[in-house]
Amino acid sequence: MSSRPKVMAVHSLLLEEYGHHEWRPHRDATSELVRTMLSQNTSDVNSNRAFARLQERFPTWRELLQGDVEDIVEAIEPGGLGRIKAPRIKSALQAILEERGEVDLDFLKDIELDEAKAWLISLEGVGPKTAACVLLFSLGRPVLPVDTHVLRVSQRLGLVAPRASAEKAHEILGDTLPGEAIYDFHVNTVTHGRRVCHARRPQCDSCNLVPLCDYAHKGR
Repeated sequence: MSSRPKVMAVHSLLLEEYGHHEWRPHRDATSELVRTMLSQNTSDVNSNRAFARLQERFPTWRELLQGDVEDIVEAIEPGGLGRIKAPRIKSALQAILEERGEVDLDFLKDIELDEAKAWLISLEGVGPKTAACVLLFSLGRPVLPVDTHVLRVSQRLGLVAPRASAEKAHEILGDTLPGEAIYDFHVNTVTHGRRVCHARRPQCDSCNLVPLCDYAHKGR
């Protein structure tokens, strides 16, 4: 089975299992950028706490830009790696302000998709996953975020090579999936990774993707 037919077959089975999801914006694009930067190398619970504390300490992004990095570090402490993330967040917001005259990313809705991705990735601390989260979740643009769940499930299924990097998976899956499938594929693959295709003990006996799964056929 070639790559695109297999990806689409997986997509169909995921839809059967978890259904279709209507896209709704999670939050404004700048907030999504900061929230995703905080999520790097930590849990959702901790990054959510860090983001809430950051918003409480700095009600606007301009206030954050006027604040001291040490105050940002203290605010985001629950998310971990504060001394790395704080200056990166401030630098990214400063770059947006200098480029656009305001701390707003809505202009990314109206430019070419590749240009939008490249613009975001040019910001300090922003990689393909963070850029994809901003574009998909806030702006509804068809870019697939490859998190640990999407990468693990895709590797086991054989949609990407077993040792493929997240960056390579972004490239392969993003080029293979049609735009209208990307949001459902992301949400459903993350759900599958959390519920069934666990990192240590995948529940292959209850997985509807087994007929398409390289990992299951190789005897795990």
